[in-house]
Amino acid sequence: MKLLSVAIPSYNSQDYLAHAVESLLPGGDAVEILIVDDGSKDRTAEIADDYARRYPGIVRAVHKENGGHGDAVMTGIREATGLYFKVVDSDDWVDAEAYPRVLETLRGFTDEPLDLLMCNYVYDKVGVEHKHVMGIGKAMPKGRVFGWADTGHFPKGQYLAMHSVIYRTALLRECGLNLPKHTFYVDNLYVYVPLLAVERMYYLDVSFYHYFIGREDQSVQEKVLLKRIDQQILVNKLMVDAFDPFTVEQPQKRAYLLGYLEILTTITSVMLIRSGTEENLKKKQELWDAIREKNPKVWEKLRRGMLGRILHLPGRFGRGVVSAAYTVARKVIGFN
Repeated sequence: MKLLSVAIPSYNSQDYLAHAVESLLPGGDAVEILIVDDGSKDRTAEIADDYARRYPGIVRAVHKENGGHGDAVMTGIREATGLYFKVVDSDDWVDAEAYPRVLETLRGFTDEPLDLLMCNYVYDKVGVEHKHVMGIGKAMPKGRVFGWADTGHFPKGQYLAMHSVIYRTALLRECGLNLPKHTFYVDNLYVYVPLLAVERMYYLDVSFYHYFIGREDQSVQEKVLLKRIDQQILVNKLMVDAFDPFTVEQPQKRAYLLGYLEILTTITSVMLIRSGTEENLKKKQELWDAIREKNPKVWEKLRRGMLGRILHLPGRFGRGVVSAAYTVARKVIGFN
């Protein structure tokens, strides 16, 4: 069994796929690199096959019909032979200095595996000299195994992303994760759903993942996100449908899961508000109504919280406050 399987979902990635793969090759035989070609129409498949020929036993090319990012991730999970599983998008890469430390840490947990290893990631935004590092801060202990009872308070917005996490592969297969096809923004589901089964965790305080921001067609670009806002809404609803956080006994885990739903619903609502259209304002109301219908307790928690109150400030003034707050957060963090 490999120590770590890394899936690289790839669609028309010929211009940057090599960078992602090359950053992972120093892991050697301990790492399985799965290039999942999601029905690409450019040279992606050819590049994947070339790496598989040059690095047998390390790189595997998996070719499939186009099903979208989530379907490529699910394919990677099914194909993986590693004890642990990581997703690296084809336009991102891992840090050369942090990579050996991540593998060394995982090697220490083969007999008694972790459920989740967490690291920091870097917003690698084009044209920005000082890259913003997204860490976990003081909310989780560093450098030791811990459970939810050991976690502290998570500030607003300081929540795990797909870039942060390495899950135990078997946990991903057993937790009921099912990412929808042809849907963007499923990374939120990928992180959120398995957390219900997570108990044994480790936070390695290194900046492992470089999240590239700069392509005009990138899904996180605001104008692109607004075109795909229905997919963001779908993911938001699927997260609410996944399970009831109020059934979780551990208070810290319950609080974390509710906080995750809160921040995701806030992002969706902000995008709908910033679009400025009556249609999207109606969709925002429909989303909140759907949450209330599905789980009134979750709705109450989200709606009565600070972010929920701000999101529902009335009129043009209220929408202006929301938009201005988002603009400030974007400049401070540099997330798109």
